[in-house]
Amino acid sequence: MIKIREIEKNIASLPPKKLAEFRRWYERFDAARWDKQFENDVITGKLDRVAEKAMEAYKKGKSKEL
Repeated sequence: MIKIREIEKNIASLPPKKLAEFRRWYERFDAARWDKQFENDVITGKLDRVAEKAMEAYKKGKSKEL
């Protein structure tokens, strides 16, 4: 199994164009993982209480428009 230090070393040794390519790939990869986790949290109800508290605050006039 590849160790984190080996991955860091390999990334650090990438030439600028390959580093930029890796960065773009990783941003898409990370965003997709985050989206999937968020979707799972919604499906399993992990965010229900947070949403309820936000709606309570909104109904009481304790929120601001962004």
